[in-house]
Amino acid sequence: MTHLVTHDEPAHLLHAYLDGELDPVNTLALETRLARDPRLAAELTQLETLQRMIRYALPREAPSAALRANIEAAIGVRRRREFSWRALAASIALTAVVAGGSAGLLTRPTPTEMVRREVVAGHIRALVSARPVDVASADQRVVQPWFDGKLAAAPHVVDLAAAGFPLLGARLDVVAETRVPTLVYRDQAHLISVTTVPVAGGQALTPVHSRLDGYNVTRWIENGDCYWVVSDATNDEIDRFTRVFRVADND
Repeated sequence: MTHLVTHDEPAHLLHAYLDGELDPVNTLALETRLARDPRLAAELTQLETLQRMIRYALPREAPSAALRANIEAAIGVRRRREFSWRALAASIALTAVVAGGSAGLLTRPTPTEMVRREVVAGHIRALVSARPVDVASADQRVVQPWFDGKLAAAPHVVDLAAAGFPLLGARLDVVAETRVPTLVYRDQAHLISVTTVPVAGGQALTPVHSRLDGYNVTRWIENGDCYWVVSDATNDEIDRFTRVFRVADND
């Protein structure tokens, strides 16, 4: 018989819910509670963010052959030599690479993709930290000079409060082993990170949208810099933010 969660249990079941371990009855009961309880919903969002951060920073690794052998020896398992389809598949794949020159199987992420990953990782680290910014202020006259002496060139800090995106502050992130500026804005319950990465001789690029690890990402190139906007806000809100930011940044 299915045990139905009670009013004081949902917070303890969020991990099971995220891992897909709840039965349909309890899943429905918890989702109903989440819709009515903003604090519980906020706790779920924090757990989701933490899980994404852990998966990003600590990718799952298969146990080594030595560890497997030690475990099998400890429990007295003797493995028989068997035909291995996996070994055959690996051999075929290697032959295909050598014979056909299929470099696509060995392709590393492009520089742009590597920057995208690092920018998103910086946004996630900020979300799970106690302070998402290094300097907290809604006054651009406070945030702008904070960058002096920290970077070769400070970003143009713009005030977007009138458009519904108040400035929260700024922080320094590291992208491609270089310190870069990130401005942080708020969109209701969402944080928006705007990271500026210098590009040498980069041609102007209109906004390009993508999604990574559950976050919406928009980038464009303007005046020798590549701007990266990361948030879990909706695409419509990111589009609106991008438009007002670009207008204000060029004033």
